[in-house]
Amino acid sequence: MTTRKHPHDPRQGDQPEPATASLEGKIAELEAALAEARDRHLRLAADFDNYKKRARLDQLETMQHASAELIGRLLPVLDDLRNVLDHKPDGVDESWVKGLELSVRKLEEALGAHGLQPIDSVGERFDPKVHEAVGHEESTEHPEDTVVSELRRGYRVRDRVVRPALVKVARPPALPSDSDPA
Repeated sequence: MTTRKHPHDPRQGDQPEPATASLEGKIAELEAALAEARDRHLRLAADFDNYKKRARLDQLETMQHASAELIGRLLPVLDDLRNVLDHKPDGVDESWVKGLELSVRKLEEALGAHGLQPIDSVGERFDPKVHEAVGHEESTEHPEDTVVSELRRGYRVRDRVVRPALVKVARPPALPSDSDPA
């Protein structure tokens, strides 16, 4: 047997009480607001994680660019030292030459530890991203647009070109025209 609290209550039909309906509406409204706040919180947390990653990458990139700038300033010194070795006068003390070669090698290793890499040029296809053409040479030995000589070595630091290589590019020999005397 079930007992009712208010057996004579006339409002106990199928209709909910207005206060109950109002509370259920308020609960649904609060649940929607909670879901929206959770969603906003998750988005903000993801945005903050992305910001931290971007900030770390920006900091690393700034450090790399700073070292690339310093390396770029040291490259002419390296070129000059190599030129001294390439044009050493006759009768120079060989121990002095060996010492200079060792110094050049140490400088190259130190710059290489910071990501400096020479750009391959001779025998490669001309690439305007890493080569700067300063002339052409007629050649039947090399395909057209192949680098045949390097006038100045080019370098990159990681994926960034610090200095393009100055090169001469092969082109096919000019065909004699009919009007040229043979």
